[in-house]
Amino acid sequence: MVVERQVELVFGQESREAGTHTNLSAVRQDGRCLWVAGDETATVERLTAAGDGERVAGYGGQLTVPLADLVPLPAGRDEEADIEGLARADGWLWAIGSHSLKRKKIKDGQSAAKARRRLATVVREDNRFILARIPLVAGADGLPEPVRRDGGRTAAVLGGRGDSITDLLAGDPHLAPFLHLPGKDNGVDIEGVAAHRDRLYAGLRGPVLRGWAVVVEIRPETHPDDPHRLRPRPIDGEPYRTHFLDLDGLGVRDMCPHGDDLLLLTGPSMDLDGPVRVVRWPGAAVADSPGVVPASDLEVLGELPYGQGDDHAEGIAVLDESDASALRLLVVYDSPSPARLTERGGVLADVVAFKL
Repeated sequence: MVVERQVELVFGQESREAGTHTNLSAVRQDGRCLWVAGDETATVERLTAAGDGERVAGYGGQLTVPLADLVPLPAGRDEEADIEGLARADGWLWAIGSHSLKRKKIKDGQSAAKARRRLATVVREDNRFILARIPLVAGADGLPEPVRRDGGRTAAVLGGRGDSITDLLAGDPHLAPFLHLPGKDNGVDIEGVAAHRDRLYAGLRGPVLRGWAVVVEIRPETHPDDPHRLRPRPIDGEPYRTHFLDLDGLGVRDMCPHGDDLLLLTGPSMDLDGPVRVVRWPGAAVADSPGVVPASDLEVLGELPYGQGDDHAEGIAVLDESDASALRLLVVYDSPSPARLTERGGVLADVVAFKL
């Protein structure tokens, strides 16, 4: 693996003030556009490539899409949705929240008593527990635009009515014991999503079970009683399917399809910096049974750089470039180091190449 170049992502003033550019958690390419999300808002952002060359040097022209304008959010538009994964397939944009509980952090200068109280406080933010499906149409400028309705296609959501992915897992023999733990305490924490035909794969940063990471597969469909809601279509009589992968003790930090394979961005489940790897799961998107995938059936493509307390790789996207000899991924980082911040308020993402 080699970092070939860096590209600048430029955001508007409002997003910079909200810290979106320093809290990036998901990315997906869509032609000359990028869909990105930060984990501190309830919005999705569209950036457009600058210039006409194939080797894009940067993206800007930000369009902010409030999710509450398209789907019902259980806690309303002002509470963050902690969007941790984006997927783009068959004319749809998918966005998934972390589905995680949150333990309060200790703040600098607090007394020991107050710090202990904060560490004992666990909160649930309902907007985190959603999966949104949004129709995309070509706008007047030819760029993809999210809409609430496009003919018979409607924006719809799973979650908010006792039907979230974690609600589906309430009786799961492996994952149910972790539903009451905060995500950063090895509780359930969704950090990636990939769409392939009628299948959706949610990658879990945690829990990691004796070194095995978890991917949850569902097949969402429009609810027959409400076109703005989703429901899981049964898989072998069940609402979901779980897969277990030996990722050497790491969890899933993002996912994206590459043909019938799934590419996994892997990293620590807890509050650690690294290691960070890109792993190929061959044939995952067409598997017909629950998977227990040993390390020998996975391909480690390479390691990604990471910092000490910064430069946490959080999102990967396959770039559509013509060189068939290499796989190129765009990597975005949460908590970017000062070296990634540009003078005009942008942030640098990496283009990494893996030989095929």
